[in-house]
Parts: sequence; structure tokens; C-alpha cells
Amino acid sequence: MKPQQPVPVGASGAKSCRKAKMSEDLDVTQGPCSHTCRGFCCFGVIMSIGVVQEQTITFDSGIRLESGRILAPITLVYELYGTPNADRSNVIMVEHAWTGDAHLAGKRSAEDTKPGWWDAIVGPGKLLDTDRYCVLCSNVIGSCYGSTGPASINPRTGKRYNLTFPVITVRDMVRAQELLISHLGIKQLLCVMGGSMGGMQALEWATQYPDRVASVIALATTPRPSPQAISLNAVARWAIYNDPTWKKGEYKHNPKDGLALARGIGHITFLSDESMWQKFDRRFSAKDGLFEFFGQFEVERYLNYNGYNFVDRFDANSFLYLAKALDLYDVAWGYESMADAFSRVTAPIQFFAFSSDWLYPPYQTEEMATCLQGLGKEVEYHLIPSAYGHDAFLLEHETFSPMVRSLLERVSRS
Repeated sequence: MKPQQPVPVGASGAKSCRKAKMSEDLDVTQGPCSHTCRGFCCFGVIMSIGVVQEQTITFDSGIRLESGRILAPITLVYELYGTPNADRSNVIMVEHAWTGDAHLAGKRSAEDTKPGWWDAIVGPGKLLDTDRYCVLCSNVIGSCYGSTGPASINPRTGKRYNLTFPVITVRDMVRAQELLISHLGIKQLLCVMGGSMGGMQALEWATQYPDRVASVIALATTPRPSPQAISLNAVARWAIYNDPTWKKGEYKHNPKDGLALARGIGHITFLSDESMWQKFDRRFSAKDGLFEFFGQFEVERYLNYNGYNFVDRFDANSFLYLAKALDLYDVAWGYESMADAFSRVTAPIQFFAFSSDWLYPPYQTEEMATCLQGLGKEVEYHLIPSAYGHDAFLLEHETFSPMVRSLLERVSRS
């Protein structure tokens, strides 16, 4: 396949929010693993409809971080969906975004009412068809969903790391994941796919481990966050720093006001002007009087609700560390230029940008596609018209599914 010219494709922005709906519940039943199996029993016997079992692995040797520090041991939490073929060449790794986790699809228990965060595309007959592919998702280091992060216990002190946890980068996250796929006996991933921070991880696989990945799909991502994106994260950080209950990271309970405000700022960046008009307009809350001083518009109530809900499920220090990793990201880190970094790429890369994404605008994706094209690399760039801003990659999977399916079919045959 020759490099393709950037071509806008896909449906126009819909007027109603097409959020992912669960049409099938995945049941992943896996045998126990002692982690002395060298990867083979970790796959277990998988797939029917129902509950997903989380897996955990600890690497005592840890990794050397980009900062030069050693982080050891490291624990990674991951989930698997589908059955690996004999040579483990059908494994697709899906990378999660900033505050995501390894729970990509299915349910954690029979009583669970909420499926995984990208359940709409993972499962039998879906885009990532678990009758054909084995899908892997791992929680990144620095997070608070089981993988080693600032909320973890430092084995040297017996206390939480908190701010003694080292600064990490997206490259460090992928370095830890490379240990995981080696442990699982995977020589080469069929595809690495991710949106936002997940797209950054996909790019790191393409540049740092070119022989370990057969294809890459990066959605709503950037080669480096802009000063505007960094400034928004900076204001979110200030919100946490200035919450007196944060106590320089030594809190016993999440600093709820600071973290809720920080998350509210994030939600603004995930949406778009058009989606806000569609979702909220200028409606004033029916519960409040128009001339009450603390009366709220519906958009205010939305930010307040999502901000304070977030406090119950995410650690403030993890939020800060991952925000720092986002801001530090540069695909050309350690290289003379973006072209120098991309010269290492051997896998086809498929990019998707979304027209109303102002956090990581389309021109940033186009810059990468143009660079790869100039190097003679196999690349596609698809600009998807959408009203849903940065979150479009989670909400409108049907707009990019045909192109993703085509790429997966092609690399599966090669």
C-alpha cells in the first residue's frame, strides 16, 4: 500500500449524541495464573457472554525511566478478551486515555450495570471481533486502577509513594507494557490502537518498538501538546494544589473540591462549542430561580456533577502525575526531529482526527501524516466531521469503523 493523501472521510456530525450502547455483554472466564507460567496460562480459556476477570502481574526488576530513575517493582493490571491463536499473532492492544483503566469491555460482575469504557467496539462480531482477535488492555503505570502509581505502597517504606513517586512519561508507560507482552509470549502485536493519551502510546510503540507491532491506529491524538493544552492542565493542577486538603500530596482523603474543579476543566476540553449548544443550550436549571445568586445553568450542573463524581473514582496524585506525562509528551523526544523519530516506523499507521477537537486539533494529526508520507511510510489520515469534540473517538465509533476494519483485514492477511 502506498502512502495516502490526507482525505476527509466519514459522516457529518450528528445532531444527537450517539453514545456507546451495550448490545452484548462479554464474559471472559480465565484460569488462575501464578505468573510463573512464562505467559501461556495467562490467556486461560476465554469467551462467552458475561464477566471479565482482571489479571495482575508484578515485575520485580522494574524499568529504568526516561528520568534515569529505576521504578521497581512494578505491577500491571490488564484484561484479555478473545483467544490467542497458536503463534499469538492475533493480539490487538488497546491503549486507554488519561483517566481510563484496563476495563475495556464486558462487566466486572454479574451485578455490574456499567460495561467497560469501549464496550461498543470489543466483542463477538464487533469491530474488534473477539471471535477472530485477542484484545489486550493494560492499565498504565502512574494510574490508580491497580498498576503501580503514586497511590501504591512503596515497598521500601511501607507507605504510599505520594509525591515520592518519580515523574513518568508516556514512553515509560509503553516500556512497562513491553514487559507485559513479552511475559505473555507475544512476539508482535497485530495492532496497537488508542485515542488521546492512548494514541500517544500507540505512537510510542511505532517508534520505540517497531519490530513488535504490525499496525498502529491513533485517534484524536497529538505529536506534542500545544501551549494551550498545557495551560489548561496547569490551571487544573492549580485547582488541586490550592485545595488545603491536598496537603502537598499527603492527604488521607481525596481533596474533593480541587480535584472536582480540575476534572471540570478537563470536561470543557473534551467537548466542543457545537456539542455544548446541542447538549445544554443556555438552559437554566429548572431547580433554581433565575435570579438566585447561586442558581446554575445546566452546563454548570453538568460540570459540577461530573467533577464531584470523579472524586469517588480517581486519585488526585495520579491525576497530577498523568497530567504531567501528557504535558511532557513529544514523539520526537530524544531525536533530532519528528522525521528522525518517524524514520524508525515500519508498521502502517492509520490516523483519525475529528473536526471539532480543539484540544488536539486536526492540524496536529495532519502534521504527523504529512511527515510520515514524506518519509515514504505507509500512512492514512482521515478527518472525521464531528460535533463532539475530543470525545468523538469514544462516542462515534461508527464513523471510523469501516477504515479500521479494512486495515485489520489487510494486516491479518499479510
